[in-house]
Amino acid sequence: MVRGRTTVWAAALGLVAGLPGVAYAEGAGPAPLPTYRAADGAKAIEGKPSTADAPEIEAGGSYADTIGPGERVYRLVLDKDESDVYVSAVVRPAAGAKVSGGDGIEVEIMTTAGRSCPGSAGRANFGYDPYPISAAGVRRGAEDADCAPAGVYYAKVTRTSAKGYDQSPWPLEVKVQREPGRGAGAPTTAPSSWPSGTPALPGTEAVGRTGGTGFNDARALGAGVWRDEMRPGQTRYYRVPLDWGQQLGLSAELSAAKMTKSYGSASGGLTVSLYSPYRGLISDKDTSYDGKQAGVTFEKTPPVAYENRFASDRTVQQVSLAGWYYVAVTMGAKVAEFTEDAATVPLTLRLDVAGTPAKAPAYKESPAAGGFGVGDGDRAAAKEGLTAPEAAEAAERHRAMRVVVGAGFGTGAALLLVLGGWTLLGRRGRGRGATAG
Repeated sequence: MVRGRTTVWAAALGLVAGLPGVAYAEGAGPAPLPTYRAADGAKAIEGKPSTADAPEIEAGGSYADTIGPGERVYRLVLDKDESDVYVSAVVRPAAGAKVSGGDGIEVEIMTTAGRSCPGSAGRANFGYDPYPISAAGVRRGAEDADCAPAGVYYAKVTRTSAKGYDQSPWPLEVKVQREPGRGAGAPTTAPSSWPSGTPALPGTEAVGRTGGTGFNDARALGAGVWRDEMRPGQTRYYRVPLDWGQQLGLSAELSAAKMTKSYGSASGGLTVSLYSPYRGLISDKDTSYDGKQAGVTFEKTPPVAYENRFASDRTVQQVSLAGWYYVAVTMGAKVAEFTEDAATVPLTLRLDVAGTPAKAPAYKESPAAGGFGVGDGDRAAAKEGLTAPEAAEAAERHRAMRVVVGAGFGTGAALLLVLGGWTLLGRRGRGRGATAG
C-alpha cells in the first residue's frame, strides 16, 4: 500500500522528469539557463590563502565559499581510525567566463609539516566552455605512516587561471566525506586485471528524464536509453547507482538542431564527464558538433572494487567505492552561433550497467553515513528517476505514511477492543439480569 502511493507520487514527478522539452512564447527570447543548485544547508565559510587561521571543515559537511586564482586552505581534524577522508571542490564559473584548457582546480591533503599525503591530489581542467568542474583530494588512513596519525591536516584547493583569462572569484562548493576503515579480510593490493572494452549499449526506445543542474539535484538513471533536451551553454547532471562488482558503459549523442546558418561547427560542442561517488573526476571526453549529429562513447569502467584504489592508473583508482556515479553533459555555448539558441536539441544517453552486485568488503562500520554504498532506496530512486531532494521527500512521505497507517491501525484496534468490551459487559449484564429474574 505504501509502495503504491509512493509510485503514484513519483509518477507525478515524472510529469516534469519525463517531459524535458521547454516551450517558448512565439517571438520571446530564450529564457535564462538554470543555475547550479547549491547543497542544501551548506555552511558559508572563507578559506584562507595559507594554513594560518584556516577554518575547520568536518566529515559530513558541505560548505560554500568563493575562489579566485590561487589557493584556499581549510583545516581538518582527523582521528587515527584508518578511515579515508575525501574533500571535493566544485567550482562554478560565471556564464560566458573566458577559460583555457589549462585552467582548472586541484585539491590535495597536507600534513602540518606541509607534506602532501601520497596520492592525495585530484585535479580537473576545463575544456572549451566554463561549465562546473569538480576535483577531490583524499587522505588514506591506513596506507601512509605520515598521514595516518590523529591530528590536524589541511585541505588545499588551488584554482589555476592563465593570463588573459577570467580572474574573477567564482562560487566554490566544498564537501567532506568519510569512508570507515577496512575490517579484517579487506583487500590490500591492486587488482591484476579486469574486463574492459567497448560496452554493449542498449538500443531500446528512449524514456524522458530531465537532468539536474549539478551534483545536488542530478537526475537518477539506471540501465537503459534516456532522452533529454539541451540548449547551448547548458550542463545537465545525472547519477547512476553502481554496486560492488558492477561496471558502467556510457554514450551520449546530440541530434540535429535548428540551424540559422548553412554551416557551423563548435569544437567541444559536446562534452561528457564521469565522476566518482566522492565527486572525483574519473574521465571526460569531448567532440565537435556541427548542428547535425555528435556522439561520444566511453569504455566500460573497471568493476567497482575496493582494491582499485591501490592501482597505479588514476582512472582505475577512482572506481573504488559503491555508490552514486555522476555524469555531466555540456553542450558548447558556441553552438548558439549557428543554431537557434531558444530551441532545445535532443540529447540521448545510453547506459549499460553490467555485472551482478558483489559482496561488500569488510568495513569497521557502515560506509552509508559517508554517502557510499547502494541500498534499496537508491535502486528505487534510479527506477523512478528521482533526484536526491525528491528521493529525500519520498522517504519522508514514506515515514509519514507509516505513522498515519500505524496510528490508524492502533486507533482501529483500540476501538475494536472497546466495542468488544461493551459487548462482553452487555452480555454479562443480560446474563446477570436473567439469573436474577
